[in-house]
Amino acid sequence: MNSILKALEHADRLATLEINSWHSAVTDPIWSFFSNIPVWIPMYVIIVAFILQRLGWKKGLIVVAAAALTFGFCDQSSNMIKALTERLRPCNDPFMIQNGLHILESGGVYGFFSAHAANAFGLATSTFIGLRLDRKLTYRGYAAWMYTWATLVAVSRIFVGKHFLGDVIVGTMVGLFAGWMFGTLAKITIKRFFA
Repeated sequence: MNSILKALEHADRLATLEINSWHSAVTDPIWSFFSNIPVWIPMYVIIVAFILQRLGWKKGLIVVAAAALTFGFCDQSSNMIKALTERLRPCNDPFMIQNGLHILESGGVYGFFSAHAANAFGLATSTFIGLRLDRKLTYRGYAAWMYTWATLVAVSRIFVGKHFLGDVIVGTMVGLFAGWMFGTLAKITIKRFFA
């Protein structure tokens, strides 16, 4: 079992180095932009306003609360797992640095799993489930934007040197699960009390 885990970890390192090597002076600022949380605050505000406008303030607040719970769950579970696994971030891993990891960001010792990926996919999923309560629109355009954005945010973490591919994949799965769980809880609550 230990040899299988070591083989998977080695494969993850090699895959991360390969993806991280696809960088250029043109793409570096793009990946740094997608990796930077504060630049997305206006988008979050617009999403909240959009949800409240489409669903009304009562239903809308429940969906917004579900999204906030998703964020909290993803952040706290990521912090807990990072402390338990103590897996170094690529930017702190001597093997990765020696083998040419391109680093745009540093900081934080441990990186498993990616909270950025979890939060992005969690937000996309919980809000999409909530907005589907509005039967007047399909929200396909919203889903296309949010999942494309979430993918770019997640992948950016590999390009800036902060996460392994495995960190991002697990973070994505956690985010999808958390978004589905809290989004579905919001949907059930709304149908029960506001149907």
